[in-house]
Amino acid sequence: MIDDAPRIQTSEPLRRPRPDQVAALTGVPTGFLVDALGGSGALDYRIKPVVPEQSTFCGPAVSCNAGPADNLAVFAALDLLQAGDVIVASCAGHLGCAVVGDLLLGMARNSGAAGFVTDGCVRDIPGIRQVGLPCFAVGVTPNSPAREGPGTVGFPVVVAGVAVATGDIVAADQDGVVVVPFDRIDACIERLVHVRAAEAELDAKVKAGLKSVPWQR
Repeated sequence: MIDDAPRIQTSEPLRRPRPDQVAALTGVPTGFLVDALGGSGALDYRIKPVVPEQSTFCGPAVSCNAGPADNLAVFAALDLLQAGDVIVASCAGHLGCAVVGDLLLGMARNSGAAGFVTDGCVRDIPGIRQVGLPCFAVGVTPNSPAREGPGTVGFPVVVAGVAVATGDIVAADQDGVVVVPFDRIDACIERLVHVRAAEAELDAKVKAGLKSVPWQR
């Protein structure tokens, strides 16, 4: 029926990592995070920053499933955002239209979002640059979506081949986006101690003239 309420399912309360866990991963290069996770965790290489100079964030994921050619779920996510959250929107890989533009991203920024990630497209690059919210997407198109649903907020989704659940930590830099699963956050933080030490040691050797490593001989 035309008078039916929008079809959005919301999972509440939303699971969230502790502030100290987010702080421990903030500023860590995505390559280090992947190494700490055992070599995986990054989204598909095509997910890149729409504005290259706005490419860094780290925060709890708020996952939403917008589906193809619709963004009602992204609007619904705005009411659940806390400061520092990252909206992760699944569009089922639909690239025929944008899922957000500068106005919706501006609302996300005003609601406390630290970043936005989608496996779809966005639009309004000049406005997105002015909004200043780091935005990662597959591409850009002027085509606009519907706002009808159905959709979900807070439930697990798959974005660019990686499972993402609300409460996971999502980090990004110029190399891409990495998802640290909620139940692996502490292990990742612990493993980072060894990753940083190994990187620092090898970096010093390379700068000192290292030409090969023992396991290549």
